[in-house]
Amino acid sequence: MTTQPIRVVVANRPRLMRELVLETITGASDIEVVAEIQDENEIAQIVEGTHPDFLIIALDENNQRPPLCDTLLRRYPEMKILALAPERNSSIFYWASFDIHSSQVEASEEGLLNTLRRRNEYVGG
Repeated sequence: MTTQPIRVVVANRPRLMRELVLETITGASDIEVVAEIQDENEIAQIVEGTHPDFLIIALDENNQRPPLCDTLLRRYPEMKILALAPERNSSIFYWASFDIHSSQVEASEEGLLNTLRRRNEYVGG
């Protein structure tokens, strides 16, 4: 049985960092670099076209989660994001997950109707 390679998009800045990341992962037989992005404005479009397993990006100076992570992980929850800041010896791994919530419902016609009518109250937990 042949396993599919891990599909990666590399979008680090600056160029030197991107090249170091590429050098590190290119030789691995189980990893396939499906795109290298030089212009960060192209990340969403490239991710949409390639559907990678991982996106490697630069970590902001304040170690805050880049807003792009939220956008992409909502749209592609199966993708993982690795944000690197080697000059600070820092990296953060982001992935999407969800929680399943529950609530007792009165076992009646009214309970059923009330639950359906309150659907917007449950958004976001």
